[in-house]
Amino acid sequence: MIIKARIFRSSKRHFDCQREDTKEIVETTALATLLKEEHLVVGDWVMISPPPQGGEEWKIESTLERKNSIFRNIPREQKKKVIASNIDVMLVVVSAGKPSYKRGLIDRYLVRSDYWNIPAYVIFNKMDLHDPTEFDINFECNRLKWLDAQSFEVSAEDTTYSPKYLSKGFKELKQELKGKTAILLGHSGVGKSKLITSLTDGKVELLSGELGKVGKGAHTTTWAELIDAENFTLIDSPGIRSMSLSDLTKEELLLGFSDINQWSAKCRFSSSCTHEENSKGCYFQNLDVGNRDTELILSRLDSYKKILEEVSNIPDWLKKP
Repeated sequence: MIIKARIFRSSKRHFDCQREDTKEIVETTALATLLKEEHLVVGDWVMISPPPQGGEEWKIESTLERKNSIFRNIPREQKKKVIASNIDVMLVVVSAGKPSYKRGLIDRYLVRSDYWNIPAYVIFNKMDLHDPTEFDINFECNRLKWLDAQSFEVSAEDTTYSPKYLSKGFKELKQELKGKTAILLGHSGVGKSKLITSLTDGKVELLSGELGKVGKGAHTTTWAELIDAENFTLIDSPGIRSMSLSDLTKEELLLGFSDINQWSAKCRFSSSCTHEENSKGCYFQNLDVGNRDTELILSRLDSYKKILEEVSNIPDWLKKP
């Protein structure tokens, strides 16, 4: 009997897998030949066989093809470090109150979203504390719509909060997450903990940066693990909390800014244009200042140039796995 299952936790050669048929978590080990060929990670779909008579551990017989994976390039070792796989959506949580809204950080997450091939939902949390003079949420959401990222307006503290600016709120977010595997990202203080507790009706809470089932004690994660949040599956991984993009090559960064890539092609000297004020024939320098679309385009260029400076600190040839 061979059964399809998914890796929820891993520890060296041992894996906790959830059976697709019964949702039961079983302890498994992988065949030695499989471990030599594959680096098994949380989120992988695998085929498992039951333990022999009197045994306790199931065996992972084979792995199924990954839809996508979360990974980082390790420049000094010139290899790729895969952390988790088969993620349906990236939840980027930002604060509409305190800490203050950081547009550049969202752009960093969106580069990773594109690089990992995982759609992004941007969640404007703490909207009950939002001061419209701090930032223009309509402009920010139009900007995100331009980038094909869905936006949600919520207050994790008050799940009855009704959206005032956007068409989608807490109710729509819960519906969108149904049946999906999500990874939660966002810097400290934006309300990730409360959001997860609210989305799971109190069944899962986020404490001190780590996920645990309410009433079942805390556990420590050093790699990654999946949490069954009933209506959806949540992945927690300390290994990706840093949003440095220094492991990307300049070409990979530009691909993550597909809009900048398209606009750059309109520069007179597109292959060498630096998009500075003294750049001759630069598309960006000839835009109609004061126009709303111009403001949007230049905001993206500003983010791109800041991240490019970071990416340029390590030679591209060192980043190839």
